[in-house]
Parts: sequence; structure tokens; C-alpha cells
Amino acid sequence: MAAVFVSHRTVDKAEAGKLVLEIEKRGHRVWFDTQEISVGDSIVGKINEGLAGADYVVACFSSADPSSAWMAAEWMSTLARQLEGGNVKLIPVLLPGGVAPAILTDRRYVDLSQDWSVGIDIICTALR
Repeated sequence: MAAVFVSHRTVDKAEAGKLVLEIEKRGHRVWFDTQEISVGDSIVGKINEGLAGADYVVACFSSADPSSAWMAAEWMSTLARQLEGGNVKLIPVLLPGGVAPAILTDRRYVDLSQDWSVGIDIICTALR
């Protein structure tokens, strides 16, 4: 099963958490900040470990402020790894009102705001 890192904005934590549960139900191992970062841990260190071990990074975009520095660092570093030949796949996911950044417009995305169940199936089919 795949190692999946779920990137999201803090305001989208509830929806991202539901997504995590769906992916885990299908047998995949998911890195999610509230599950992986404990009190006293280095946030940057833990995120770096999670990204380094991920086969897939699922980036959740919503109508929330698109200037999240944390989330941008996560998906941008994943994109850079891909361009350098790394074996990681970036999967853009749209939550209600979400728009992916312009640099990701050439990628097929999953729109969970249209049909949650179908979107989950598409994501999990992509995870190999």
C-alpha cells in the first residue's frame, strides 16, 4: 500500500481529516499533522520526514486564503522533487471553492466538492 502525505490549510482540517480516514480505510498509510506531530516535536523536522517518506502528496485546495506558507512549501517541494526525477506523485484535490495554483493547472485534479464518494474512489485508485 502507498505512503500518503495529506497537505491542507488549518481551516480545512476537518475535511482533510475525513479524507485521511477514507484513505486509511482503503489500507494506505497516511501522514497527517495531528497524528504525526506531538508536543515537543520539531514541526519542520516532522513535516520533512513525512514528505521524504511519501509516495504521494495529496494537496487540498479550498476557498481559504491561498497564501498558506506551510502548505505551499509542502506542495512546492514535492513538485521540485518530481522535476528532479523523484519517485513521488502530487495529487491536487479541490475542496469546496478550491482552485489549484496556476503552475498545477496542467495536472488532473480531483474535485471532492462535486461528488465526495466518486472523488475518494478516484484518489484511492491512483494510489498504487
